[in-house]
Amino acid sequence: MQAAAAIPLNPTLMERFSAMDQGQRLKLALGIVLFVAIGIGGLVMGRQADWRVLYTSLADKDGGAVIAQLTTMNVPYKYTEGGGAILVPADRVHDVRLKLAALGLPKGSVNGFEMMESNRFGMTQFQERLTFQRGLEGELTRSIQSIASVANARVHLALPNQNGFFREQQKPSASVLLSLHPGRGLDKAQLAGIVHLVASSVPELSPGAVSVLDDTGKLLSAPGDDGANGLAADAEQLQYAQQMEQMYSRRILDILEPLVGRQNVKAQVKADLDFSQTESTTESHAPNQSPETGAVRSQQVVESSMGAAGNLPAGVPGATTNQPPAASAAPINGQPAALTPAGASTAANANSKKESIINYEVDKTVRVVKAASGVVRRINAAVVINHQTATDEKGKTTTTPLTDAQIEKMTALVRETIGFNKERGDSVNLMNAPFVNEKVVVAEVPLWRQPEVQDLAKSFAWPLGMLVLAAMVFLGVIRPAMKMLGSPAGGGSGVTDVEGREGTLSALEADQPERPKLAAPGPAELTPSEIMLEEARKLTRDNPAAVANIVKTWMSGEGVS
Repeated sequence: MQAAAAIPLNPTLMERFSAMDQGQRLKLALGIVLFVAIGIGGLVMGRQADWRVLYTSLADKDGGAVIAQLTTMNVPYKYTEGGGAILVPADRVHDVRLKLAALGLPKGSVNGFEMMESNRFGMTQFQERLTFQRGLEGELTRSIQSIASVANARVHLALPNQNGFFREQQKPSASVLLSLHPGRGLDKAQLAGIVHLVASSVPELSPGAVSVLDDTGKLLSAPGDDGANGLAADAEQLQYAQQMEQMYSRRILDILEPLVGRQNVKAQVKADLDFSQTESTTESHAPNQSPETGAVRSQQVVESSMGAAGNLPAGVPGATTNQPPAASAAPINGQPAALTPAGASTAANANSKKESIINYEVDKTVRVVKAASGVVRRINAAVVINHQTATDEKGKTTTTPLTDAQIEKMTALVRETIGFNKERGDSVNLMNAPFVNEKVVVAEVPLWRQPEVQDLAKSFAWPLGMLVLAAMVFLGVIRPAMKMLGSPAGGGSGVTDVEGREGTLSALEADQPERPKLAAPGPAELTPSEIMLEEARKLTRDNPAAVANIVKTWMSGEGVS
């Protein structure tokens, strides 16, 4: 019998791969492909951006404009299920929003005067007027929505058709519906600004014809009736009173908190204000002054005189009067009168009259006094202070009430702070009592339900899942095949032929599971020939088909392949 050819002790990787059957080759190739695919998938998922919502519930026109601009800016985007929101990478959300806002996007579903650009041929005059009205309403809506406190707005204009044949033309009117942001409001100046904005944008529209409402249906603008004005005035007075009370309370807290601590003092102030308006007029006159010190207002002097020119007739008109006078007789008693020549005029026969009228200024003082509105009539302040807290050297905390002297000093501070006036009826009541510390019971949320833990788990889900899947593929498919390629079948045992030459039998198991190897006995127990014999027996037990092929080859006289 010819000697069998020796089997190589260390076959190459290609020889081992070619010695594997088709099933093992397929498993090894599939495992390598899966492992590479998992690695690529993990790399891609690790580099994939986290998507965040850019805008939601956009109109079709605004959505198309935003998508067109994102394409121009080379920003990746995608839609949510149903197309309700536009998603962009999380690290570019704020940057994209600012850039789109600079371009005026999104504009919202409100259309302005751009509606006039799409006028089609054959439009009637009514359609043109309606398009102009809708465009004006849209422009006003955009202007009102630019106010920080306004979230949404709608403007309704009533523009009557002006006709020159009507004697009395109907005036236009407007209504504005506002939706404010949560926690915000509009003051009186802002409401007046909205009213005047609408009134100034429509010809012949008076501010009194503009009504402003909020989303709850409450009328914000006061109409021209006295009742509404009275309600508005009451609201302003109440707001002013609240501001006054808050100011006094803040003053008390500012003066006491440095002494007792921030959370150890509470103060409430009630201010009684007088909003009545009083107007008084006083007219006073000074006593009469002497003519020398008085101021002359006007003076009038009338002077007249009438004298005798010759011997004018006197007496009763008639014939007797026209006769010349007779010679006068001497008086019986007294001195005789002097004779006056005829035709001479005397001063006794002359008449004179003089009138003088002088008007002096009269002192008059008119004083109009109008009392101010919102005068403080009385202030009542109530202050509660917590007990003092002290901690000893052992860490024990104790509370002690304030002394009477401390309470008196703090009461004096409060009085000076609010401007205490005893004559006005002000009162200050300061009380020292322990505060009740309410223990806030916080519901313990399980660790796996905490938001931060859930976010962390979501962020590590894909990497860990990919790593576990890759380990399963490597350990279950690739590693067994690599072990087959790394070690020759049969454990590298050698056998001796009939000529005494030692060879190596090499065989691969087709579909047999890998079995554990037995530990070879030490050299002190068995001789080399016995060890080789035992390894040959083990090979015969483990791979009988290979041994049968070898024996068959020996019997036929052919070399071992």
